[in-house]
Amino acid sequence: MKAKNIAVIGCGEWGQNLVRTFKELGSLVVTCDTKFQINNDYKKILKSPIVEAVAIATPSSTHFQIAKDSLLAGKDVFVEKPLAMSYADGEELVSFARKKQLILMVGHILAYHPAIVALKKLISEDKLGQIYYIYSNRLNLGRLRTEESVLLSFAPHDISVILDLVGEEPHEVFSYEGSFVNKGIGDTTITIMRFPGGVEAHIFVSWLHPYKEQKLVVVGSKAMVLFNDLTVEKLFIYPHKVEQRIGTVPIIQKAEYELIPELLNHTEPLRLECEHFIKCVETRCQPVTNGQEALRVLWVLDRCQKNV
Repeated sequence: MKAKNIAVIGCGEWGQNLVRTFKELGSLVVTCDTKFQINNDYKKILKSPIVEAVAIATPSSTHFQIAKDSLLAGKDVFVEKPLAMSYADGEELVSFARKKQLILMVGHILAYHPAIVALKKLISEDKLGQIYYIYSNRLNLGRLRTEESVLLSFAPHDISVILDLVGEEPHEVFSYEGSFVNKGIGDTTITIMRFPGGVEAHIFVSWLHPYKEQKLVVVGSKAMVLFNDLTVEKLFIYPHKVEQRIGTVPIIQKAEYELIPELLNHTEPLRLECEHFIKCVETRCQPVTNGQEALRVLWVLDRCQKNV
């Protein structure tokens, strides 16, 4: 794979991971951050003919403007989630990237996680049967933010995965938000999505939680699956079944869990994501998490924010 010249804009807590990874892949050409005495003006970097693409890891409220300026400068763009703070702004970016024939990719990293790829394979092979419901918990203590709620900060990951697993758009979205530390900035959010096919999904995100938890559970008629991103083994299948008998109470048949080898790929998800962006820049193919995928997530987020 030919390395591309990529500039990383925003070198904070997560931006440093992008810097490390693109550097390891031989693609990093320059970094930019407002805290630096030099290279603190991203617009100067965008004028450089050497820079072919940019990766944006700045605060969410700045994503839209920096991504727009980057596209205007003719650069391919990778932007961390969320793509923008509203569906309308996201739609503008997607439309502009399409007209300019530029790559626009959003950082929904779980789409590249080997365990999620394996989970999608289980569903496509009908190993879980009819999907009843999905729930996801993304919980931690901090880091508290003032420019965005926990919904915009945490939930895009879970919404992206669930939309992909279900394979359709929700027809009902409900959300409850609790603001305890900074009034008006949600610290916890519970979101419910209902889909035309009958699947229901629950998402609980919080940065006011005593311990860290990142779990996703899929409950089907043939089996149930747990994805735990904080354990060494990530994917567990529980072949529990519910036997339906006419005129009697359904009977639960329990079984011991089994480990799923995650397609035997233990590469760091961030590396897989960054490699994918480089490939898209090189081949001009559309990213897995392209602008349209980002818009589906923003559509859900917009509806959540309208009824919290």
